[in-house]
Amino acid sequence: MTAAATLLVVDDEPHIRELCRMYLERAGYGVMEAGSGDQALEILEHHAIDLVVLDIMLPVVDGWEVLTTVRGRDVWLPVVMLTAVGEEEDRITGLEAGADDYLIKPFSPRELVARVRAVMRRASAILPPEDVETMRFPGLMLDYSRRLCVCGQDTLSLTPREFDLLWFLAKHPQQVFSREQLLDRVWGFDFDGDARTVDVHITRLRHKLVHSSSPYAYLETVWGQGYRFKPEARVGG
Repeated sequence: MTAAATLLVVDDEPHIRELCRMYLERAGYGVMEAGSGDQALEILEHHAIDLVVLDIMLPVVDGWEVLTTVRGRDVWLPVVMLTAVGEEEDRITGLEAGADDYLIKPFSPRELVARVRAVMRRASAILPPEDVETMRFPGLMLDYSRRLCVCGQDTLSLTPREFDLLWFLAKHPQQVFSREQLLDRVWGFDFDGDARTVDVHITRLRHKLVHSSSPYAYLETVWGQGYRFKPEARVGG
């Protein structure tokens, strides 16, 4: 899987693209490059890409528009965003828009390789533990093999990370997990960043579940401890 994977590095600085290419190819990946957002979209239209390393500040079409377009037509394609130092809002916005991870410039090329490997491992994990592919709860059905979430009468559009997070919590109903435990078990690596990324994903996931036609709530915040999956009828619902 790793040796055959083709990555797209999108950055308007040629020396950054070259550095990324050198380290990623040394790690066994095939690499394509784009110097602008419109060039990136053109490549994605005509080539099979397994992961995108995407800078935010790009000429013509910026990284936000590229990410929005990617998520509009391929919800599963992994995307690692590159952001400037101190731009916390960019990182949160990227995660909310469906990015799988981010790196802050200037970054270590070896860390980039480690992050790419971790994201690729998550993306290639097709079967869940114990070969359980479908779980059903009151008002909720999860199908792992099809990455399908049906809540009430609605099929929810979840990002890969949102689905993985919901699946993991549902596999361990009633059990409380801290942010750090969820980063380790769901993200699959030492995130080395703000643990609030878990809060961002939980908030988005809860919003989608609550706004479905199901009369049940599923995610509970245990203050000071973390989160758990606990199906129960919604108050007033």
